[in-house]
Amino acid sequence: EMQLVQSGGGLVQLVQAGGSLRLSCAASGFTFDDYAIGWFRQAPGKEREGVSCITSSSGNVDYADSVKGRFTVSSDNANNTVYLQMNDLKPEDTAVYYCAASWGSCHTASFAIWGQGTQVTVSS
Repeated sequence: EMQLVQSGGGLVQLVQAGGSLRLSCAASGFTFDDYAIGWFRQAPGKEREGVSCITSSSGNVDYADSVKGRFTVSSDNANNTVYLQMNDLKPEDTAVYYCAASWGSCHTASFAIWGQGTQVTVSS
């Protein structure tokens, strides 16, 4: 079975404004080599928002304007894990964060495999 398992184990990740967190997303049942891995978030009462996406085959990464310069995506293909490093966190970053996988590149992605989500709460 193809799965994505996110760090946090269901626990709320609580951090103060200006702080940092690193989320991880590990694949089982498939390898990242030919997949795009996207990070998304959804705040209460809001639509799901794309945060970033990495195309594993090329290493190209795209970021939403709201997180550029603060968030960084990296991949450890040997361990089939993608990381989302979040720095200078703001209260408006509070959301449930999801990783998702799609065959191919970010620009043609259709995300069919989703992680379980990690609650990130940033206090002011």
